[in-house]
Amino acid sequence: MLKGGLGNMMKQAQQMQENMKKMQDQLALVEIEGVAGAGLVKVLMTCRNDVRRVTIDPSLMSDDKDMLEDLIAAAMNDAVRKAEALTQEKMSGFTAGMNLPAGFKLPF
Repeated sequence: MLKGGLGNMMKQAQQMQENMKKMQDQLALVEIEGVAGAGLVKVLMTCRNDVRRVTIDPSLMSDDKDMLEDLIAAAMNDAVRKAEALTQEKMSGFTAGMNLPAGFKLPF
């Protein structure tokens, strides 16, 4: 009986790993928009943190370079946080019912 239980557990773990891989592949295609400066700077990126596009309002082109750099960084950070939150939300279904330590994140 122990062998059957262990085999079943290994099979479930393999299935979970395959499902997580599929979810990661799907999330790699999801686009998230980060925004800063009340929409003057926007960053479009995937949940894999691949930046697809940076949009800068023309009114900022004549402004202070330092401010523009700060807004780009803020928009990037906003997009990263949104991607992290969405990824965590989507992956939480895989860890439901598992006794994982607090703060433990999958995938590894």
